[in-house]
Amino acid sequence: MGKEKCREISFEEIRKNEEINALIEKGNEVLFALGYTEHSKKHAAKVAERAGEIVKKTGHSAREAELARIAGYMHDIGNSVNRHDHAQSGALLAWQILRELNMPLPEILTVMTAIGNHDEETGTAVDVVSAALILADKTDVRRNRVQNPVPANFDIHDRVNYAALSSSLEIKEEKKVIQMKLELDDSICTLMDYFEIFLERMLLCRRACEVLGYQFKLVANGSKLC
Repeated sequence: MGKEKCREISFEEIRKNEEINALIEKGNEVLFALGYTEHSKKHAAKVAERAGEIVKKTGHSAREAELARIAGYMHDIGNSVNRHDHAQSGALLAWQILRELNMPLPEILTVMTAIGNHDEETGTAVDVVSAALILADKTDVRRNRVQNPVPANFDIHDRVNYAALSSSLEIKEEKKVIQMKLELDDSICTLMDYFEIFLERMLLCRRACEVLGYQFKLVANGSKLC
């Protein structure tokens, strides 16, 4: 890849890319068949915008924010291959796609690393972009992500997301705190249910905040939990 061929890739170009969108939708089809929550373009776009906002509000460059949006939009393309190790397969798919688009190598590596480290089973925050992606992804908890049409068949992931009446992420720049606020319908899901599946994710968010120079706080149903 010659230096003269490199060009700055925008988030909008990525968002409109047919190949990337096809991978996202195929991945969501795979997860729907397996009974997982929604991982469609809607989730991708939400994560992208939140990741960019986190980078911007924590004092980093506009280009880093754009790379966080790109990583956020592409982070789940590996689900089109298999749910297992989807972060790693997604990172390799991203490498190939972004090379073909002639993105500069250092930027490809930043996006690839963020995607490859966003899953709590195998990854952790290693830089600003990966930290923002983790926070944006792991805090997207909402009722309309549940794809199972039969409440009687909900697993714990479905119950937690369906019970989420509201969730938000607030960046308190003066206090150096990133706070997630969550309101759960405890007739559907208790706080213990939430922590049963989300404890590793919350620890991942805490590490991500540390990379950004912030503290992570979680408030659920009005109670400070961490």
